[in-house]
Amino acid sequence: MSTVGTRDEWRAKRAELLAREKDMSRLRDELSAARRELPWVPVEESYAFQTTEGVRTLSQLFGERSQLLVYHFMFGPDWDEGCPSCSFWMDCLDGTPVHLAHRDVEFVVVSRAPLDRLQAYRRRMGWRFPWVSSLGNRFNFDYGVSFTDDQRRDGAEYNFRLVARPHDELHGVSAFAKDASGAVFHTYSTYARGLDVLNGCYQLLDLVPKGRDEAKLADPAAWLRRHDAYDD
Repeated sequence: MSTVGTRDEWRAKRAELLAREKDMSRLRDELSAARRELPWVPVEESYAFQTTEGVRTLSQLFGERSQLLVYHFMFGPDWDEGCPSCSFWMDCLDGTPVHLAHRDVEFVVVSRAPLDRLQAYRRRMGWRFPWVSSLGNRFNFDYGVSFTDDQRRDGAEYNFRLVARPHDELHGVSAFAKDASGAVFHTYSTYARGLDVLNGCYQLLDLVPKGRDEAKLADPAAWLRRHDAYDD
C-alpha cells in the first residue's frame, strides 16, 4: 500500500505526474514520426498463404487497402492450441480490424499451424479477425518469429539481437505497404515488449494500485490463462 494523504497532497503529486505523462506522450509522437521515416524494403517473395478463400499471396492479403498489419501468432504446425499469451493479445485486438479498415489498413493474423486447426481454435475463442496459415512458406522464418532446429540449437536473431536458444515460435507484428504499381514493401516490425502497447488489458492494469502485480511470479505470465480456461 502507498502512503495515505489528503486530497490536496494527491492533487499536487498527480499534477507532477501529469507533466511526466505529457513528456512521454510527446516522446511517443516523436517515435511514431521516426517510425514512419524508416526506409521501405521491397518484398521480393510473393509467399503463398492458405486462407478460407483459397491460396492468397502477400499482396492479395492487402485486399483493397494499401497498408497491411500482420500479427505473428505463436501456433506451430504440431501444436494442439495457440499460445496463451498471443491469445491474450488477440482478445484485446479482435475488434480492431473494422476500424483499421477505415484508415486504409488491413489486419491479418498469420501462424504456421494448418488452416483447419487455426479456424477451429478461432471458433473456440470466439474471434472474428482473419487468420491465415503460412505452413509451407518461409514468411515467419524470414520475419524472425519462427526458427529451424539448427537455429534453436545454435542461436538466432530475435528482436534485433542474438538469442542463444530461441523457442521454435515467437511473436511479433510486421507492417507492409503497397504502392500504386502493386509493389509490396516491408516498413516495420516489432517484437517482445514492443507489443506491450497493443494489449489494452495491460494498459488498464497499469492504472490500478497493484499494477500488473507480476514481480513476485517466477514467470510474469504464470497467472495467464486462455479466456475459457480460468477457474472462475
